[in-house]
Amino acid sequence: MNKAILAHLSRKDPVLGGLIRAVGPRRLAPPEDCHPFQVLAQAIAHQQLNGTAANTILKRLVEGCGQGAFPTPHLVIAAPEETLRAAGFSRAKVAALKDLAAKTLDSVVPDGATLAQLPDEEIIARLTQVRGIGRWTVEMLLIFQLGRPDVLPVDDFGVRAGFRAAYGLSRMPRPKALAAFGERWKPYRTTAAWYLWRAMELKRAGTLPEPAERIRLPRIPRRRRVARTSRRLRAGKARARAKPATRKSTKGAAASSARPRRSGGRTR
Repeated sequence: MNKAILAHLSRKDPVLGGLIRAVGPRRLAPPEDCHPFQVLAQAIAHQQLNGTAANTILKRLVEGCGQGAFPTPHLVIAAPEETLRAAGFSRAKVAALKDLAAKTLDSVVPDGATLAQLPDEEIIARLTQVRGIGRWTVEMLLIFQLGRPDVLPVDDFGVRAGFRAAYGLSRMPRPKALAAFGERWKPYRTTAAWYLWRAMELKRAGTLPEPAERIRLPRIPRRRRVARTSRRLRAGKARARAKPATRKSTKGAAASSARPRRSGGRTR
């Protein structure tokens, strides 16, 4: 780990600096090659499952659909839904897996070499077009597969919980407030996130250092939502206050039309 990066973060943030000294050098080495289709397919399999169950499903996928190797997008497209369901994928995950395969063949999801040349936000914009793939999943790919240096996954529970523990907060930080605070960590927010993950490990071990200073998170005003029922109530009150329109009386006209008219001629 580059000592200059750790020195930069420690200088910008004394609390994070104390955490860095307690944990030691960062241990994070991304793989040499990134295979986006395989990584995202594995992410789909792991959604809402523990690691053991997800790995069992992926093993069945390799055996039943990939002929001993991880299946290609063409094989996933051609695979009957029953085959993927038999491997353990839910109907929603089957749909997500086939959508991933289709978008890979359409180059919405690029190959690893192309992906490595794209900026972070473009990668997020492209990969989140796949059904079932959200921003958090792509951020994990950016960190652990591509080794991008400036990613702060503010929606990650572990990052938020680690921040709360390391900075001695009474409640979990809101994602927008954490993002605003994390501006000081640029351009090394990935390293900051890695140390925040480690903070929970230190807390469980009872070795988490006391924060070097107390901080106050930026106040992010919440956007007020006006309930539809409230709008209807206000509209109803406005109509009630409005002056009713004056109607022209038709009583006389109705009575006049009801009376028989006298004939002007003589009756014989």
